[in-house]
Amino acid sequence: MYYSNGNYEAFADAQKPAGVDKKSAYIIGSGLAGLAAAAFLVRDAKMAGERIHILEELSVAGGSLDGTNRPGDGFVVRGGREMEDHFECLWDLYRSIPSLEIPGASYLDEYYWLDKKDPNSSNCRLIHHRGDRLPSDGKYQLGKATSEIVKLILTPESEIQGKTIEEYFSPEFFKTNFWTYWATMFAFEKWHSLAEMRRYCMRFIHHIDGLPDFTALKFNKYNQYESMVKPLIKYLKDHGVKIDYDVHVKNIVVDTSNDQKVAQKILLNRKGKAEELNLSPDDLVFVTNGSITESSTYGSQTKPAPISHSKGGSWTLWENLAKQDPAFGHPEVFSENLPERSWFISATTTLKDKTLAPYFERITKRSLYDGKVNTGGIVTVTDSNWMLSFTIHRQPHFKAQKPDETVIWIYALYSDTEGNYIHKKVTDCTGQEIAEELLCHIGVPETEINRLSSDKYMNTVPVYMPYITSYFMPRRDGDRPAVVPEGSKNLAFIGNFAESPTRDTVFTTEYSVRTAMEAVYTLLDIDRGVPEVFDSIYDIRQLLRAMYYMSDKKKLADQDMNLPEKLAVKTGLKKIKGTWIEELLAEQHLI
Repeated sequence: MYYSNGNYEAFADAQKPAGVDKKSAYIIGSGLAGLAAAAFLVRDAKMAGERIHILEELSVAGGSLDGTNRPGDGFVVRGGREMEDHFECLWDLYRSIPSLEIPGASYLDEYYWLDKKDPNSSNCRLIHHRGDRLPSDGKYQLGKATSEIVKLILTPESEIQGKTIEEYFSPEFFKTNFWTYWATMFAFEKWHSLAEMRRYCMRFIHHIDGLPDFTALKFNKYNQYESMVKPLIKYLKDHGVKIDYDVHVKNIVVDTSNDQKVAQKILLNRKGKAEELNLSPDDLVFVTNGSITESSTYGSQTKPAPISHSKGGSWTLWENLAKQDPAFGHPEVFSENLPERSWFISATTTLKDKTLAPYFERITKRSLYDGKVNTGGIVTVTDSNWMLSFTIHRQPHFKAQKPDETVIWIYALYSDTEGNYIHKKVTDCTGQEIAEELLCHIGVPETEINRLSSDKYMNTVPVYMPYITSYFMPRRDGDRPAVVPEGSKNLAFIGNFAESPTRDTVFTTEYSVRTAMEAVYTLLDIDRGVPEVFDSIYDIRQLLRAMYYMSDKKKLADQDMNLPEKLAVKTGLKKIKGTWIEELLAEQHLI
């Protein structure tokens, strides 16, 4: 497996690898990584679909890319994935997946045309004082804290192993809008991995100007199950791939002798009955280890989501694998000791008619009913004790919505504090209580909050997710297994708890697809390059743009610096006069 850059190999088809007709594949988990692995086996490895078996513990595919109308409860999404232009592996996959909406088009075509017609942006990112836009919204306010970010990027990842964000940054950094944008957009918290934050800073530096107003982002037309999962499932079924639901894989027996790793047997439970699948050397196994939405529990309009810390199938499988070889990682780093303050609750509320629309439209400056981008991403309530955020995507968010219904997703970053209006922790709240807290923060009169949050006007379903921020727990090299561990002959790990050799970031659809692509291309020796991570961090133009936007659009001479630094800049500007460097600085508005 090797990496490519540019479009030469992006448009090329892979040749059929030797011996593939004798091979079979077993994919554990039907999240995006598992479905992508199956698609790459079909498209690039030319493996017959009948030889590809996806084993899924739930009764539905898609993993964290969900969206459902729960009987008796209502519409539910557990979260949403933000996407951008340079998800190279994701778009490489979806260029081959037919659209379910537009005959003759790929899903990439459908997505691209939608974004061109209705590009994403936000008119209001931060609010306070019961629905008023924060006066400083749109500014980072970093000041001298800019140097802390620059220093972090310049520090090798090997030197910050296991460190937290709070251990590195000054207290002033956490008072900036930059941190509020960052924490709420990506779900970072102070105790999370400094190494992962560094990767994010480097990975998305080309979007430095598009984070406050969300012009950096792109979203689907509908929820991500209907938009992204269903076309992929149809593609796989059309090629003969079978997905077996309600199958709980308990362990994979791996021979780790002779410096090799060979999967020999899959131990599973199918509808209450134990089974063993004996594997030959030609059988390949792709394991989704761990899951951020494993063991989710659901509440309702009148009931809180039950608190649960059950490990569930994906975690216990990883634990059983890890017992066999240190190269299979350390799941306890991610599944144990999550702080009580962590994000655990999200909620989906459905507005049943237009009664509450004016309160949201005052903030978004857009109609809820024109079928176009609305909030453009999350709106965060900066004076919320829960650090409450909400988002309204294009409506309808579900094809089954009624004409005047609006689906809104809500999440609370902090789980250990009482709300401002509802004096409970969000983890103890019913759906209606979460709705009441939201309505208070958007300016609904207190005398009307209880009435308008009732099931006549709103239906709110909370979800408790014990592992939703596990990706970001501080880690060291080896805590996540390599996509293909050294010496492995037929076993690979896929998904966001596998370690790609690249500098890519977890908690993205891109990472799920990238690990799947790397796994398939490695085990089958596919002679086509895996697209390299976009190289924005190595582009001097992007670095200069970052200097401009991180300083809230100040010229170089006006940025916050000590006197010696200012004198050095003044001298330097004289020396570069009339050169290409002066041209570059001018292009990026620094002079």
